[in-house]
Amino acid sequence: MSSNIINGGTSILRRPASEKSNVELVNGLRSNFAASKEVSVPAENVDANHVADEHSQTKSHSIPYALWTTVDNDRLNVPSNTHEVTGLAEERSDYDITVKLFLLPKTAICGWRRHLQDAVAAVLQELNVDSIDLLIISFPGVSFDAESEEKGGCGSNKIQATESELFDAILDVWKTVEMLQVKGVASKTGVAEFGCEQLKKFLPRTFYRPTVNQINVRDACVVPQPMMELAKQEGIDLLTHNDCTNILPQGTLRELLGDGPSGAGVLAGPNAKGDGLEGDLRPEWVVKYTAVVRDRGVIEHKGYFASAELSQGSAT
Repeated sequence: MSSNIINGGTSILRRPASEKSNVELVNGLRSNFAASKEVSVPAENVDANHVADEHSQTKSHSIPYALWTTVDNDRLNVPSNTHEVTGLAEERSDYDITVKLFLLPKTAICGWRRHLQDAVAAVLQELNVDSIDLLIISFPGVSFDAESEEKGGCGSNKIQATESELFDAILDVWKTVEMLQVKGVASKTGVAEFGCEQLKKFLPRTFYRPTVNQINVRDACVVPQPMMELAKQEGIDLLTHNDCTNILPQGTLRELLGDGPSGAGVLAGPNAKGDGLEGDLRPEWVVKYTAVVRDRGVIEHKGYFASAELSQGSAT
């Protein structure tokens, strides 16, 4: 799934507390689905009163998903990915392009490297570029605990895997990140929500170290001193953010794609109601990207792609 919506950049960089990314993502997807439905129906087939009709949402909901989606091998693109890619308006060197990948909870660890490759490829194709400036990876269940860090603790690190399995999986994914750096696809890389102990354990095991650690200090106004000292010692920029680690919960995605009043009608309802797809839907990843014109600080592109697996297939 994709959503084109309409950032910028560090050693402690505080992001403005604007609309949370999960709200922005959901609103953008819903708007994009609706717009794709509208353009999928030939003008001669649209009721003359359609625009003014207060029940136009119901009419839009009745448009078969096959008209505004496309199938690519075993992948369903929601909405269709046949739009013309315009790319950047100016030279590539005039932009700072930042990509953040959210690997979502309950996603099989063995698929993380493939998800990373798919997400980066989707952004490169959308922007019609061959490189990005900063790639940040957010791992499921890893969250920065400012209070614990201030007391010298190691922060919160709860996930469906054991700590050892998680660490091994992160290192495995990082090999792909390093490969992207070697190929020149990513100039700089970063992690999200790592505490001091995670960084101390992680950094010596990497060949290309992350240059950014993005943390959510929530209501705290000050980054904990131990984290500031470690970041300075290791040459890591600290960026603050307002993102949710579980940016696209399973229930939210099913509501977006379901047959309910605000759904897109891609999925069948309870008891196989409607003409939609049946099966268990599990979100896998979300990637957020921004392209900022360097000398003006203007956001030219900002958007999201998301991927989910259906028990009977997949939707992306």
